[in-house]
Amino acid sequence: MLRVSGGTFKVVSNRSWSVPIAAVKQLGPARTPHVPQAEPIHHYCHAIFTLRVYFTAALRKRTVIIASPLIWCRRMSLETKHRILLLYASQCGQAKAIAEEIAEEAVGKGFVTDVCCVSQVKEFNLEKEHAPVVIIASTTGCGELPETAIKFAEELDSNLPADHYSHIKYAVLALGDSSYSSFANGGKIIDKRFQQLGAKHFYATGYADDAVGLELVVEPWIEGLWDALKDVCQKKEEGVNGHVEKIFDTNDGTLADLDLLRIEADAPTEAENSIISSENIEQNGIVAGPQEHCLVSNWVKSEPPLSEAALNIPTLPVEYLNVKFQQSTDQVSQQDCFSLASNFMVFQVPVAKAISLTREDAVKTALFLELDISKTSMTYEPGDAFSIICPNSRSEVEELIQRLGLADKRDHVVEISIRPNNKKKGAHLPEYIPKKSTLQFILIWCLEIRSVPKKACLRALAEYTSNPCEKRRLQELSSRQGAADYNRYLRDHNICLLDVLGALPSCRPPLSLLLEHLPKLQVRSYSAASSSDFSPGKLQFVFNIVEFPSSPEKPIARRGVCTGWLAEQVTPILKSYESKVTIGDCLSNGFSLPQLSIFSRKNTLFRLPTDSTVPIIMVGPGTGIAPFMGFLQHRQKQRENPGSVFGETWLFFGCRHHDRDYLFRNELRSFQNNGTLTQLKVCFSRDQSKDTSEGKAKYVQHLLKLFAEDVTKMLLSENGYLYVCGDGKNMAKDVANSLTEIVSEKLGVDTLAAMKVVANLREEKRYLQDVWS
Repeated sequence: MLRVSGGTFKVVSNRSWSVPIAAVKQLGPARTPHVPQAEPIHHYCHAIFTLRVYFTAALRKRTVIIASPLIWCRRMSLETKHRILLLYASQCGQAKAIAEEIAEEAVGKGFVTDVCCVSQVKEFNLEKEHAPVVIIASTTGCGELPETAIKFAEELDSNLPADHYSHIKYAVLALGDSSYSSFANGGKIIDKRFQQLGAKHFYATGYADDAVGLELVVEPWIEGLWDALKDVCQKKEEGVNGHVEKIFDTNDGTLADLDLLRIEADAPTEAENSIISSENIEQNGIVAGPQEHCLVSNWVKSEPPLSEAALNIPTLPVEYLNVKFQQSTDQVSQQDCFSLASNFMVFQVPVAKAISLTREDAVKTALFLELDISKTSMTYEPGDAFSIICPNSRSEVEELIQRLGLADKRDHVVEISIRPNNKKKGAHLPEYIPKKSTLQFILIWCLEIRSVPKKACLRALAEYTSNPCEKRRLQELSSRQGAADYNRYLRDHNICLLDVLGALPSCRPPLSLLLEHLPKLQVRSYSAASSSDFSPGKLQFVFNIVEFPSSPEKPIARRGVCTGWLAEQVTPILKSYESKVTIGDCLSNGFSLPQLSIFSRKNTLFRLPTDSTVPIIMVGPGTGIAPFMGFLQHRQKQRENPGSVFGETWLFFGCRHHDRDYLFRNELRSFQNNGTLTQLKVCFSRDQSKDTSEGKAKYVQHLLKLFAEDVTKMLLSENGYLYVCGDGKNMAKDVANSLTEIVSEKLGVDTLAAMKVVANLREEKRYLQDVWS
């Protein structure tokens, strides 16, 4: 309600706004009310309100105020910003970036936002929350919640009544990767629990797939979010309007003559630079034209129709960090990288053995490493994984430091602070950067400099790009119209910040931009390829050295962050698979064993059956064989127990060439000879000219079909288990399709019925996957 008291206008509700008296304008028949000189109006009217309303006031004798009718609320001229709560559960920074993008766009849509990580439980209170809640949740591991969301989920799983959150209206955007079996499961877990606690959707859940590009779902989902928010806010508004009271106070008790008083404020609109047309590009000199001078990668050149299109670019991200450099002898050490995995027990262990499992002419180089964990308390079981805290390439970090023009600040301590009076919602210092970190330490251990820059980052980079052609291209790639180019050139080719800066010489961002936009450097996880019962005090694993060859899109070849670093670390002690050279021979040359910082990651699902009599089928081409080496070692150790009975154990393995990349062939032969492995089925995709015992099968999915009768019997008649490990983008999907075809053929049912049978196997946890993209 609006009240004039002591010369001050007040609208009594629960939200504070200050409106200058200059905002009170005479429009049409409306007039500013006359106030007796004895009661002068203050220069500012303090308004406290929640609803968007016209205020009707008449001033005669004393003061009479009446709340506006509902029809006036529909014609709002004073735009009130409704509040929304944005929560995010992020593992690699994707969910956080999307939440921040929504928060920044909300300003132009007439909303104010509170943005919080779900781990910041002191910053929000769902039990008392009546604003719409929007949740952005990512997924990690095998369908697990991000580390930041574990405590939040535990609280949701506590003994709360079924109507505990019945007052909450919410929406969920679930991020995932369809290469994995539990797609977007993190968001699904939160969504399901909210529903169980009585919360109601105000907008359909979105499922964004990183396998094809998150933005394909994220952008239209956000676009539709605003109308859904307006609807839910309007319904809340109408509910409150029904209880608005008429307040009047006159000397004679009669209602005074009413005149319309409109207090107008300029409603926030879309940022002026959110739409860039060919016309205003030309006026500002930002036009796509000849770019021979800045051609480094083929993605730099803009082509019609995009180069001629009007662009919808994101709102410019708020800059909220200040950076200062200080010379100091009190600096962090490499040991402080342990703080980058503060939720885990981190162990520093030596690499005891390193073997190249592939020949030099193999397409990919696979390395086998054995870690000595005998002096630690670390434990693991077959099927578990572990994570390695790895650094960025020092040469790439040095290249980035030079490119930023900070070579003289390399060893200076970076002091980071929040800019005063910044408009960033939920602005906070990056928790993963230890205090007293030097510039070099931050770039080596804290920031994911190899990540593909998000569109918000490209938008920010454009502001620090002086060349019109280069600036326009960054704007295109960050725009809605440039989504196809963003996927085709940047995302599909893993273009990183260094690639962007190398291709756009006039782009010179400050360090603060990197700190604001680059995500935390993630640990890299690997499946254990051993059993602690079979090899006490040892942890073995195998990996391919990831290679990103040079191309027209990416002129500089690079190796994977972790696999490239591991290969470099173990070079002095590396031996070939068939070599008899021992570790001692290498160490006698003066080399010390490399050290790795690791921590365990349990996988409670990917386990051998508790009943050893049921059959198991393992499908693991290439390095996907890793966890099955642990399974087989464990089974061999179990066979030493008298009276033990085991079901059939099958392994389907595939690689390119028998002589170049047949991993663990000697060990597999040994497992087969001693009876641990019942059947070993192998195919070689590039050796098709050779006759093999398995016919002409090219890939493991073809092998499965050759033994369809046995596969069906073990899985459907004997309650067996199927394990799949390896590439989730293609192989795992092909195996699933082959299994569906096998079931359809052998049971004589249609594809839909066969798919239901396969789905039941997953539901019963007898079809398990450990895959990566």
